[in-house]
Amino acid sequence: MNQQLELAAAAARLIAEDGLDYAEARRRAAEDAGVGGRGGRRAELPSNEQVEDALREHLAIFHADTQPAELRALRELALRWMERLQAHRPHLAGAAWRGTATRRSALHLDLYCDDPKAAEIALIDLGVDYDAETLPGTGREPVSLLRFAQSSRELGEPVTLLLTLHDADAQRGALRPDARGRSWRGDLAALRRRLADDADAPAGQAGLAVRGASGAPGTPPAR
Repeated sequence: MNQQLELAAAAARLIAEDGLDYAEARRRAAEDAGVGGRGGRRAELPSNEQVEDALREHLAIFHADTQPAELRALRELALRWMERLQAHRPHLAGAAWRGTATRRSALHLDLYCDDPKAAEIALIDLGVDYDAETLPGTGREPVSLLRFAQSSRELGEPVTLLLTLHDADAQRGALRPDARGRSWRGDLAALRRRLADDADAPAGQAGLAVRGASGAPGTPPAR
């Protein structure tokens, strides 16, 4: 196994076991291997796709008995919130959309708003106590991030929801696929289809199938 794949496997373990995001997991894995650039050797870090491949393998080996149910619980919680926020064009992103989420994962919802303030008002009307921060956007303008916790009956613990408020025009590029033809996020209708597909999947396989940009099965990545 080359060094990139070794780092990807180490990063995958950190994501699955400690709930780290991809960037932090890559950095920690490199530091643990002594190739993080802080007095050690420099190494080319694995790509997101390499880390995701390693994460899927890790989950299939070590969490096949628990991960599918945890993923479904997270997707169902996302569905409920997307229905509540339907007026703001919510899209599920991150691990819950890509099929690699566990109970340690946060839910990432991208909202494409005519008026971002209206999304905040919707949360206030729902009685949600949230924290707000500003993040750099992909364009010139920063975006708002709203963070709150919501209890999951199925998981028996709270789940963190992260709502990123985008301008409505940004929705045009929201479903652009990755290099392998897989979507980075899906809207309410796509999430409903994915939940229906998971319900029909063989035990232990829900959520981990590779899918294309439309939510249909895609071509598995080369190994």
